[in-house]
Amino acid sequence: MTTVSPSGIATASQGGKPTPSQEGILSWMRRRWLAIVAFAVVLAFPFFDFTADAIVHVRVLSDAGVFVLMALGLNIVVGYAGLLDLGYVAFFTLGAYAYAIANFGNIHRVAGGLAYVTPGNPLHIGGTEIHIAVWPMFIGGLAIAALFGILLGAPTLRLRGDYLAIVTLGFGEIVPVVFHNNDALGGAFGYTGLDLPSIGDFHFTFLDPVPFYYLIVALCFIAVLIVLSIRNSRFGRAWIAIREDETAAAASGVNLVRTKLLAFSMGAALGGVAGVFFASHLSTVTYDQFDFSISIQVLLMVVLGGMGSIPGVMVGAVVVYWVDFYLLGSVNSFFHDHGIIKDPSFDLDNIRNLLYGLVLIIMMILRPEGLIPSARRKREIHEQEIRPEDGAVDALDAPPGLGIVGNPDGELHA
Repeated sequence: MTTVSPSGIATASQGGKPTPSQEGILSWMRRRWLAIVAFAVVLAFPFFDFTADAIVHVRVLSDAGVFVLMALGLNIVVGYAGLLDLGYVAFFTLGAYAYAIANFGNIHRVAGGLAYVTPGNPLHIGGTEIHIAVWPMFIGGLAIAALFGILLGAPTLRLRGDYLAIVTLGFGEIVPVVFHNNDALGGAFGYTGLDLPSIGDFHFTFLDPVPFYYLIVALCFIAVLIVLSIRNSRFGRAWIAIREDETAAAASGVNLVRTKLLAFSMGAALGGVAGVFFASHLSTVTYDQFDFSISIQVLLMVVLGGMGSIPGVMVGAVVVYWVDFYLLGSVNSFFHDHGIIKDPSFDLDNIRNLLYGLVLIIMMILRPEGLIPSARRKREIHEQEIRPEDGAVDALDAPPGLGIVGNPDGELHA
């Protein structure tokens, strides 16, 4: 027999076995504690890596954090709203070039106004040289990328599936080419010697990757909080409704225009922030750093980790980047050293996109929900296999009246 406490939570069941609602609450608490422990490990990692390559490990994780940030952004568009975006690299490019132009300065004061000239001329407004540091450009890159996200989303509101993918693919190809072919925007040579971040008298350096590590961790943490807030709001539920059935969502009163544009702008904004960090980290921006393979790589991270799952896409981003940066090179060296590959000119990196495709095919066949799926996504794919005792809980499982801090609707999300 089940009893109910004054708060509305079922507290017992026949035979002492927890009710499905209790199982869901316990699972939610376990996940929250696991997230806290994981975050503590991330913060402490630079101080507890005593290996000879500790600095290299921190630098690699700093670079991987850029892709974590992009995966979080693309997850909004693909994982929540169900809009296939194959041109996500465009927003990454816009953020990087926004910082490069503002910091390097290639606008020169001439009679009658501002005119774009070749790179190397500092930004002058009213006779005063303007040199914008990285901190305000995080907001600037976010705003610029979000604006272009809206400009991309507006003409594609009626497109779905393959047609939307083709349009976004074209946008992703156009943006880097525009910067490449326009000398006023960097041209073929791009920008070098950009300022590294600094806080007062403390300056970031190439020799010490730890400050960059904590900076990207902070950016990812803020991004997660923002994504969680929106996901648990009515806009997040509207995204999921569109993903499930756009026609039914519209018939239910969901504003498709506003909801889609919000998804595009939010996803693009995180890509822009990632681009600003990338440019400030490397101090160099050139058009060949932003090719189509980045869009596919980030999409693979989202699919591999689990579409719609925040911890999933973060783990997927780290795993894919580790495989790309470390594992492929190590396996390639092993094959050559042991004579498995006879041709000395052959490199596994040359078939990287083929390997990405194989991983996507295998994941779609064996585990379409991803490595760490959300409860809702897992239920959708394995509807007949999921039982209440599995502990997966989200809004559909949460007991009525259960209020969670920051979630006034009383819904418990995976």
